[in-house]
Amino acid sequence: MSHKILIITGDAGESFEILYASHRLIEAGYEPVIAAPSVKRMNLVIHDFEPGWDTYVERPGYLVESQIAFSDVRTDEYEAVLFPGGRAPEYLRNDPRVIEITHEFHQAKKYIFAICHGVQILVTAGLVDQKQIACYEHVKFEVESCGGIYVSSDEAIQDGMIVTGKTWQSHPEFYRLVFKCLGKREAVSV
Repeated sequence: MSHKILIITGDAGESFEILYASHRLIEAGYEPVIAAPSVKRMNLVIHDFEPGWDTYVERPGYLVESQIAFSDVRTDEYEAVLFPGGRAPEYLRNDPRVIEITHEFHQAKKYIFAICHGVQILVTAGLVDQKQIACYEHVKFEVESCGGIYVSSDEAIQDGMIVTGKTWQSHPEFYRLVFKCLGKREAVSV
């Protein structure tokens, strides 16, 4: 059984969500593999909240290397896929290969993890219908318009093979569910 977890992102991906995921997965003995439109050094961003602003602000974040291009992803090599937020999902959801990868994980009954704006990719892939979904509040309309059930009461939620979280502030609850799922999968494959 592979212990590789695919992380789908691109320029303007949320720094904290990508780095936190990578570090937590490594710490737990998994191999995170960052996929992007091409193998390159990506410019990540930091979304934060400022007093007096009605929405989040965006600042330049860390630079991170992607390890594989979407075109080279073979989903059978991965145990699960993770979609972090930031602005990247806004344009990645228009990439046919990203949607194809998402469907391949879904059809293989592998876990799909998405946090914050990463849920936009699940919406585009048609995977939120009748599912309980936690995401950034400004993605609520998209989720509900596509038949999903927006959950405001929980920071993170699991519905079948899909685990979603609201924002990077939901990391403790989100990753508690992520590692519970991965642990179950491991126990089944031993």
